Amino acid sequence: MSETTNSKSMSRIFHLGIVLSFLMLLLMLARLQILQGDTYAQIAENNYVRLIRVPATRGEIFDRDYQPLALNKPSINLVFVPGKIRNKEELAEFVSSQFDITREDVLEIIYNNRFRSYHEIRLVKDVEYDDFISTSEYLNYYPSLSFRTENSRNYLMENHFTGYMGKIGEKEYKALQDQDYSMEDYVGKNGIEKSYESILRGSPGYRVLQVDARGRNLHFLTHNLEKEPQPGLQMVLTIDSELQKSIQDLLPSDARAAVVVMDVNNGDILSYISTPEYDPNIFMSRISAEEWDALVNDPARPLMDRIIHGTYPPGSVYKPLVASLALERELIEPDEKLAFCDGGYWVGNRYYRCWNSWGHGKLNVVDAIAQSCDVYFYDLSDRLDLDDLRNFTMQNHLVGRTGIDIGQERSGFFPSEQWYVDHYGKYVSIKGMKVNLSIGQGEILCSPLEMCCYYAALATDGIWRQPHLLKKLIGENAERFSQPWEEKTIPLSADTKSIIRRALYKVVNTPAGTGKTANHPIAEIYGKTGSAENHQGKTTHAWYAGWAEWDKPEIAIVVFMENAGHGGSVAAPIAGQIVRLYHEKYHQ
Repeated sequence: MSETTNSKSMSRIFHLGIVLSFLMLLLMLARLQILQGDTYAQIAENNYVRLIRVPATRGEIFDRDYQPLALNKPSINLVFVPGKIRNKEELAEFVSSQFDITREDVLEIIYNNRFRSYHEIRLVKDVEYDDFISTSEYLNYYPSLSFRTENSRNYLMENHFTGYMGKIGEKEYKALQDQDYSMEDYVGKNGIEKSYESILRGSPGYRVLQVDARGRNLHFLTHNLEKEPQPGLQMVLTIDSELQKSIQDLLPSDARAAVVVMDVNNGDILSYISTPEYDPNIFMSRISAEEWDALVNDPARPLMDRIIHGTYPPGSVYKPLVASLALERELIEPDEKLAFCDGGYWVGNRYYRCWNSWGHGKLNVVDAIAQSCDVYFYDLSDRLDLDDLRNFTMQNHLVGRTGIDIGQERSGFFPSEQWYVDHYGKYVSIKGMKVNLSIGQGEILCSPLEMCCYYAALATDGIWRQPHLLKKLIGENAERFSQPWEEKTIPLSADTKSIIRRALYKVVNTPAGTGKTANHPIAEIYGKTGSAENHQGKTTHAWYAGWAEWDKPEIAIVVFMENAGHGGSVAAPIAGQIVRLYHEKYHQ
């Protein structure tokens, strides 16, 4: 009996101990949650895991001789952590007093990043060293602010082809966020920087840290949780910057022009000049509304890339294509002379003038091209079918995008019969439209690059090659990004190519040729001049398109001068000097 009583007493003591222990736990939990809840919540909030994003080093850009075009440079940036801001009004006032940024802009940046509590957000980019020193003295009063050194882009040549970088926009971020982009990233906005963004940017890495309330690393979570960034690939372009600069010096300071020099044997772009140019570096720092408005509203349109965004009537540089169609369709004989040119030609009740008011007399196709006789092509146009001319033009790749590797290219245009009916009514005179189109006027439009590719094809026995700016990539696994450039054949027989070649030689190398000012004894030069009517001004656009041969054809050249005058007197002399510059570098 006594053993039973002792057993019950022990059981009661044991259960009482459990109850008392549970009550003590409840009291401690109440103390932590209720009496000291705010204190420990703050401690918990300040002891957190940080994911530190480590951006990759962007690949740099060089010309074909490894001269730098776009390099990385250290940039001191002011950043802030939204979750550490004590007083946003006071912070905005301080930052705006130290840097070229308004108080309102600071508050807007803070507001837009209000949910990114522990991210470092870039507030001011490219801080001058003196400003860095003077501001650092006050950062103890603003624990949310700090300086961070990052890489920024530095462009060493004013141009359009490299493009530029800018802070990622909202739409861009939504499209790219699955590719490990941050709202703080800078991305290529156009040109090479945009087209090869995924190759140049590399792959960002990260570090995982657990820190205490003072930001000290607690050295937890350090195993297998770090990823090293992979740098972007270095890019070597086809551009010859020495040749490019020399050609730029040939152009008038106020020129609105496009100059393309292309290797006809592989499509390499050696020179890519659209003037006026702009400095891509202006977009690497905060650009004011006034500066932006000045650029956009500049009547010279410096932001416009005239090589791929400008489409213009080609004028007489289009005549070889019209002649080629007539020869291919056997609408003319090579030695056949068409209408007598006395300075103009009647089509119905309208008189169409030739550029030479004295006239050219009766010419065959070779001399008509050499002397650029409009009357010959007016007469020829009556034998052409408009839609056949349109299709043939497209088969020669003259009014379609070339596929150059900088994107955002604008396509040329050639109207169909149905287009004229839709726009001018069913009684439109197709015959009159063909008269204009036969000399490269009217609604036909093409870009300087499209024209350069066409003449390069004429130079290389009809092989059209895709133009490009990328020569090679350097870096780990660069070979997996290799890209075969497209080649096509334009639909010309050997006889037609021979006749057109002979005509284009006479343009430059005979006294009556309109392009004789492009002649130079150091090479055999072939080409065609053009003076295209400009509906937005009184002065014609000046064209020259052609190529130069040494032992074989080497370079195609297009010189386009907006509102500049006649191709023979304005554009052709520049083309001749380009041949000289090329010869001095590559043949001496």
